[in-house]
Amino acid sequence: MDEQALLGLNPNADADFRQRALAYFEQLKISQDAWQVCAEALAQSIYSDDHIKFFCFQVLEHQIKFKYSELTEVQQQLIRETLITWLQAQMLNPQPEKTFIRNKAAQVFALLFVTEYLTKWPKFFFDILSVVDLNPRGVDMYLRILMAVDAELVDRDVVHTSEASCYYEARRNTLLKDTMREQCIPSLVESWYQILQNYQYNNSELTCQCLEVVGAYVSWIDLSLIANERFINMLLGHMSVEVLREEACDCLFEIVNKGMDPIDKTKLVESLCQVLQSAGLFSIDQEDDVDFLARFSKLVNGMGQALIASWTKLIKSGDMKSAQDTLQAIEAKVALMLQLLIHEDDDISSNIIGFCYDYLHILKQLSALSDQQKANVEAIMLAVMKKLTYDEEYNFENEGEDEAMFVEYRKQLKLLLDRLAQVSPELLLASVRRVFNTTLQNWQTTRFMEVEVAIRLLYMLAEALPVSHGAHFSGDVTKATALQDMMRTLVTSGVSAYQHTSVTLEFFETVVRYEKFFAVEPQHIPTVLMAFLDHRGLRHASPKVRSRTAYLFSRFVKSLNKQMNPFIEDVLNRIQDLLELSPPENGYQALLSSDDQLFIYETAGVLIVNSEYSAERKQVLMRNLLTPLMEKFKVLLEKLMMAQDEDRQMALADCLNHAVGFASRTSKAFSNKQTVKQCGCSEVYLDCLQTFLPALSCPLQKEVLRSGVRTFLHRMIICLEEEVLPFIPSASEHMLKDCEAKDLQEFIPLINQITAKFKTQVSPFLQQMFMPLLHAIFEVLLLPAEENDQSAALEKQMLRRSYFAFLQTVTGSGMSEVIANQGAENVERVLFTVIQGAVEYPDPIAQKTCFIILSKLVELWGGKDGPVGFADFVYKHIVPACFLAPLKQTFDLADAQTVLALSECAVTLKTIHLKRGPECIQYLQQEYLPSLQVAPEIIQEFCQALQQPDAKVFKNYLKVFFQRAKP
Repeated sequence: MDEQALLGLNPNADADFRQRALAYFEQLKISQDAWQVCAEALAQSIYSDDHIKFFCFQVLEHQIKFKYSELTEVQQQLIRETLITWLQAQMLNPQPEKTFIRNKAAQVFALLFVTEYLTKWPKFFFDILSVVDLNPRGVDMYLRILMAVDAELVDRDVVHTSEASCYYEARRNTLLKDTMREQCIPSLVESWYQILQNYQYNNSELTCQCLEVVGAYVSWIDLSLIANERFINMLLGHMSVEVLREEACDCLFEIVNKGMDPIDKTKLVESLCQVLQSAGLFSIDQEDDVDFLARFSKLVNGMGQALIASWTKLIKSGDMKSAQDTLQAIEAKVALMLQLLIHEDDDISSNIIGFCYDYLHILKQLSALSDQQKANVEAIMLAVMKKLTYDEEYNFENEGEDEAMFVEYRKQLKLLLDRLAQVSPELLLASVRRVFNTTLQNWQTTRFMEVEVAIRLLYMLAEALPVSHGAHFSGDVTKATALQDMMRTLVTSGVSAYQHTSVTLEFFETVVRYEKFFAVEPQHIPTVLMAFLDHRGLRHASPKVRSRTAYLFSRFVKSLNKQMNPFIEDVLNRIQDLLELSPPENGYQALLSSDDQLFIYETAGVLIVNSEYSAERKQVLMRNLLTPLMEKFKVLLEKLMMAQDEDRQMALADCLNHAVGFASRTSKAFSNKQTVKQCGCSEVYLDCLQTFLPALSCPLQKEVLRSGVRTFLHRMIICLEEEVLPFIPSASEHMLKDCEAKDLQEFIPLINQITAKFKTQVSPFLQQMFMPLLHAIFEVLLLPAEENDQSAALEKQMLRRSYFAFLQTVTGSGMSEVIANQGAENVERVLFTVIQGAVEYPDPIAQKTCFIILSKLVELWGGKDGPVGFADFVYKHIVPACFLAPLKQTFDLADAQTVLALSECAVTLKTIHLKRGPECIQYLQQEYLPSLQVAPEIIQEFCQALQQPDAKVFKNYLKVFFQRAKP
């Protein structure tokens, strides 16, 4: 071996050595006999360096995995012997191998097992057992090999390369397991029993390893081999040994989890429970080892769910007597389940939630609940309420992994609460009401987590007791009254002033969730508005609270709609300072981020537009809102023009962009019922347009500025309609100057929007800017790009799609004259680009668009009175395109997008036939199809299909036609 290259295997080696080692490994993988060198090194223990040993196993692994069939019988025998020799050496070595080497060796053994067990090495396990006997190092390797074999045969996490290999592996694995069950599993089980018996008191590591093996194999071997007196008694014995009990727990869990007859399963679980209970394991409060309790909780959960599965099967089969016995067994575990559910450690509690959820599902199905069952439901409810509570350690300002886990745990508890609501909605409502009222009466002296959870429970009721369209305060009187009382208490108790972010946020979330309460009791609106607007909400010390409140405030105002009328001007005055555009000066700390300010601007817009003021008053208010933005914009744009420093330029451009974004966001308040015109606000927005458009000619930070103004234009086309048209030509002219692929790609949708909306109104403008736009597009598309520059290739592909989408919009809006009036040479150039798009580029999305354009042009120009020369173009170029595109190797008829492109190709041919009639059939029969060497009978068949009145018949035929035509 190349000793120099091997030095690079050491993790501390420098990069060059490591690179050389990797290259050497690749070289050995390809080499014919390198594996023999590695096999010899392992068999004779030539190297002492761990990384080299690991490397040798890797080379062997590669040989077995990918090149085993190339080896001769003798060579295959050599690999078997090498591994057995290596295994024998393990028991004699003064020091055991490192764990990572033992694991890799076990993987190599398992690979060889999978390859040879059914054919050349049926005695695989017996050979290993005869070598290792009860030697502890040998047993360690034997157990690792068993786990590696299970991983190969059963593991769902193994990544398969393809569906075919997945199917082959599944069949192979089934065959291997069947053969093992017949030939060696009983002997393996016996060996496990001997190992456990031999080492349970003097080698906890091996005992735990063996328990892990039993747990892994129990899912696919005959359960009676394990679920019998001697094994179970031994496992139950391990439950009392501190170092073994976690693994014993997992092993029992796997046994309980195994599918079996429901009556037998109930008996098994019950017998386990009796022994566990008599061993004192049900006394949770006396146990302080949380790691063990988490495993024990998982075991109890498994037992509970197993009993519930048995009950369900027995009910289905009609065996009511056994079902009743099983239900009693389930009920007997509820007290233990509750102890685990209420445990202060969330992992222990989380592990039992499945059993709890399924138990409630049973109760939901029963016609009536006993007193005990009602008491159980109440106990679960109290446990959930208690466990929803934050603990002291929760870090609200800097949430990390622990906090994320608690949030997930809370979601599980919410599911339990929803299930409780299905079992007993009255009880849930009464319990929440009791907790809520008790807590809020004394909120000033109560800890934050208890106040938060009381409000949280009210919030959660909305989903636990669902109604349509949030109508919680009508319908069922008891429920409506209870919720109304709680909401009244929430908004009048003063709890919004509680000094903890979690309580504050929960208050605002709940107020917004139950916004319909304010339709019933509107007198509370001012109180809540003040909470939103002062230090409790938008001016809170915490940025997190301010940010969330900005969003919730906009929702609150929208939902109240006309009820906001008495407060509009007061609210607008109070939010004035929050609307200020944050200057890009260093060190200035605004209360709200620009994203949060978007919500405040939208809220201001909603207040003005939805008010009952006259159009004149609305215009004044809207001008007051937008004028400061316009003035600031002009000043900042001048500053940007003069700014030298790039960071300063970027900061100014961002600020300008925010100004445009805020103005844009106010326009979201308008609707079909309340248009800009009806509100008298057109003039204000036209002023904004005039203010913002000069930014398009700014040579600095073009991308940011253009993007913002473009978005504003999109909004104004919707809001101002034709009033925006005078601004479009100059805006377009600026946006087409020095633009790149991305600019054009984003500009074209704007032109498409104008074209589709205003159609012939913008025809003169389109005719004027048609060729400048096309020149800009072609210029970018013709730019040379590096061969491997994938992002440039993708940008060009997207631009090409946008270009064709533009032509589709123009032709589809009935404005083909825009193209026709560009002069013969330009028209021809455009038409050729469409033909090229349909045939040359392997992009089915663009191809589909091109065929749509072609069929539209044929429909418009393909008749007898069409433009001079177009009929020739149809026969010389469009018809061939309909055949050349689908005949390309890249035109994949198994791809859904490509099939859509073919469908449009069929429409194009149908349209040509419709416009040109028998002449088209004659051309296909006598000239074009014979030139493609199509057989006369197929030509006949094709022309008949084309003449069918039903377009679908021809579409289906065309697919078959090209499937046959392609090699």
